[in-house]
Amino acid sequence: MRVFITGASGHIGAVVTEELVAHGHEVLGLARSESSAQKVVAAGGTPMLGGLGDLDVLTNAATEADGAIHLAFSNDFGDLEASIAEEGLAMDAIGAALVGTGKPFTIVSGTTWVEGRLATEHDPLPHDGPVGGRGINVDRILALSDQGVRTSAVRLPRSVHERYAAYGFAGILIGAARQSGFSAYVGDGSQRWPAVHRRDAASLFRLALETAEAGTAVNAVSSEGDTMLEIATVIGEQLGVPVQQVPVESFGPLGIIFGIDQPASSAWTRDTFGWAPSHPVLLDDLRAGDYPA
Repeated sequence: MRVFITGASGHIGAVVTEELVAHGHEVLGLARSESSAQKVVAAGGTPMLGGLGDLDVLTNAATEADGAIHLAFSNDFGDLEASIAEEGLAMDAIGAALVGTGKPFTIVSGTTWVEGRLATEHDPLPHDGPVGGRGINVDRILALSDQGVRTSAVRLPRSVHERYAAYGFAGILIGAARQSGFSAYVGDGSQRWPAVHRRDAASLFRLALETAEAGTAVNAVSSEGDTMLEIATVIGEQLGVPVQQVPVESFGPLGIIFGIDQPASSAWTRDTFGWAPSHPVLLDDLRAGDYPA
């Protein structure tokens, strides 16, 4: 299968590219710069120069491909609304190019939260709050299943990690600890964050692209929920700094997300797709230390 991927040079996209190539697929990866293009090539893909705002490029690439995966996001947490709006337009352009073709379109999403229990793949995404716009975007794309697109969404937890390479939202805590001289947590620290190793997540993106029925959402969760205090404590030990509670506002627009208890299950995903995470869990990757800059 020839697969068009946005975000193919990113922390997750690069390993998704490697995973697809290793299983016999050809990858055409969107790259907004020469350095990004080199990362796509290193992962085994063929770069296509352009960014999320180049809608004609996205449309043409999706039309020529046998399927698509959307992973790119600007990560401008200072203007989440603009980032979410840009992402929505890009996904719409790709989705429109695939209408009526029966081709697969797998998009990135996030795990949700439900008070008092583990969130599942079948729980609806929020349409309000700081990331509610992403939930609206995801549901709009999944609805293209009624228009001849085999859509699926891989819900990623807050921390998609790999030792020495990436830590997801835990990486934000590492950066804040280095800057402030203490490892911070909000609230009482009991709120739980699910996590997944990025190579386990990559295998699920491939499985969803290859086999998911139209309109399917899956949870890429290997650790159902480490507490924020546990995460902050390990980071503090590795950096040699104290652990300290801070107000939610200290993390800007992400603070409210950090304060939510959000454990999630992947039981249905594992049973349905035979997905079996096999890489280290988040706390083990954090305990390895030697965090990259």
